[in-house]
Amino acid sequence: MALRIDQMDRKILAELQQDASQSLDLIATKVGSSKTPVWNRIRKLREAGVIGPQTVIVDAEKLGFDACFFVLIRTSEHDADWQTKFLHALRARPEVMEAHRLAGEIDYILKVRVANARAYDAFYQALISEVKIFNVTALLSMEEIKHTTHLPL
Repeated sequence: MALRIDQMDRKILAELQQDASQSLDLIATKVGSSKTPVWNRIRKLREAGVIGPQTVIVDAEKLGFDACFFVLIRTSEHDADWQTKFLHALRARPEVMEAHRLAGEIDYILKVRVANARAYDAFYQALISEVKIFNVTALLSMEEIKHTTHLPL
């Protein structure tokens, strides 16, 4: 049975998306409830998989990861063995922040965070040594205009 998300759940999720380190008391006050019902709702949302692990958002540039590349990958291989090898290679590379399989002319898009162009080249060389890729296009992000982890609840 699917979990029903009501308006109170949405308010709680919006608060958690804003700052998951808020106290239960503060969240309860903001959403117009008390601590125990808010805790029970959060627990149910976690158990249903709506809420995943709590993490922190780290400023990449302040840690020296100044370059963000979007990497477009086209492959001529589409068999299960190639895909398994490719996915293993991506998951093993900490530089890959996101990876998506696409519909259309491009097969995959990656978001890669590295220190600079040399670090990207090292990533690229390692990737193509592990798996055969037909075509790779790397696009350097000049400026991040918007970044959010918030869903529009």
